[in-house]
Amino acid sequence: MSRHLADRREPSDGGRTKHYAEVERSHGGAGSHPATKALHERAQTRSDAARLKAFTRIERGLEA
Repeated sequence: MSRHLADRREPSDGGRTKHYAEVERSHGGAGSHPATKALHERAQTRSDAARLKAFTRIERGLEA
């Protein structure tokens, strides 16, 4: 018995990849606003106290 018509998928032509590449070309990198670019390049800073609190919580076995 053959498969139903709905069970036969046509091979993908990479539509998601093409769309992603188009968005990256138009909005990413050089096309971004300088302020947005600076925010993405800025290093994230975290409080040492917050890190210590998270590590001690995990050490006690209280995982969220």
